[in-house]
Amino acid sequence: MLNIRLLRIKILLVLIVTSPLIACTIVPGQHVRSFSTQSSMELPVTENNEAILKKLNIQTINAQLIIDLERNINNRSLGPDNVANHYFDYRIGSKAIKGTPNQESYSQYRVGPRDILNITVWGHPELTIPAGEFRSAEAAGNVVGEDGTFFYPFAGVVQAAGKTVEEIREELTQRLSRFIEKVQLDVRVAGYRSQRVYVVGEVTQPGVYLVKDIPLTVLEAINNAGGVTSLADLRNIALTRDGKTYSINLLSLYEGGDITQNVLLEQGDVLNVPDNVLNKVFVLGETAMGRGFGVRPRSLIMNKARMTLTEALADGGGVDQETSDAARVFVFRSGIGNSEIFHLDAKSPDALILAERFPLQPRDVVFVDRAEGIRWNQIISQIAPTIQLLNIFDGSLRIQPFTTQPLGIPR
Repeated sequence: MLNIRLLRIKILLVLIVTSPLIACTIVPGQHVRSFSTQSSMELPVTENNEAILKKLNIQTINAQLIIDLERNINNRSLGPDNVANHYFDYRIGSKAIKGTPNQESYSQYRVGPRDILNITVWGHPELTIPAGEFRSAEAAGNVVGEDGTFFYPFAGVVQAAGKTVEEIREELTQRLSRFIEKVQLDVRVAGYRSQRVYVVGEVTQPGVYLVKDIPLTVLEAINNAGGVTSLADLRNIALTRDGKTYSINLLSLYEGGDITQNVLLEQGDVLNVPDNVLNKVFVLGETAMGRGFGVRPRSLIMNKARMTLTEALADGGGVDQETSDAARVFVFRSGIGNSEIFHLDAKSPDALILAERFPLQPRDVVFVDRAEGIRWNQIISQIAPTIQLLNIFDGSLRIQPFTTQPLGIPR
């Protein structure tokens, strides 16, 4: 009788210990419980310029969907309104003006305060400060003051700021002609110091760069800064001028030949090359990457904000052949505008042809669902150690799941 009571206590102990395990592992991990044509919860969407909540239709990634996507030029990488061209401003709350600032065509360099002029009067060395062996032309030149003027013998105070070297030469010639016959003189800028632009962000050598007589464009400024780093977002370069910020798409210049993006820089411009950390996609679920090491979720940087579903699955390690249900691959999208859900049945490898032509957007979530049978196997694998632990205490208890063998209760 005592043994029977002891056995009952042990069986009750098994049920108490294993019941929370079963409750927790009937649906272990994240998965899509049952495939349907709509989302299981309401998600934010925009309709008639108003944000509302509604359940989303799950769109199947098939040939017709690919055709519909490719008809819209903005789904292509260099489309003018490609979502990747707007996502940076959307995420950080920027009010950048899409497009380049209006500007006049390049004209000659105009002298400004702190510039250094080198003036040579032929035949009159007393009016020319020699550079010599130990004095550079910059050190021997005439510095334009903060008020935009400089002093020159016999000519007096000369206004230089805002003028070209030709205009300064003409004025000096007129003034000196009262004292010198047939004046021949030359004016050039020995030191450019008045006009500066600032290049910051993901460039090799951020810093202050001077505008000289050769026009300084966005492309030249970035090249002077050593080029962009591997983390640069070429689509969303910000140019700040006169209190306004413009968005420049350098990728369109590099790959599309859009020279309007190569803006001429002016005094005080700030050129910021942002990083591409917002241009990520996330691969979750049953992928082969990191199996056995607990590192399955992956965040992938989109190179130049371009990535297809096939690339994301491949970079994420591919679907796990042992635990995944390849027929249930989902893409969850909640970026600019509306949320969307897409489904790919990749049970046949042919479906990866469709996936290769399905463009992802920044912050997309790719989810590979788990095979149904794997869940039950995990339940058994979690219960078995508990049963083995209890068997260690009394060899008379022998619980074997899914067998009809008697428990061997002693009489």
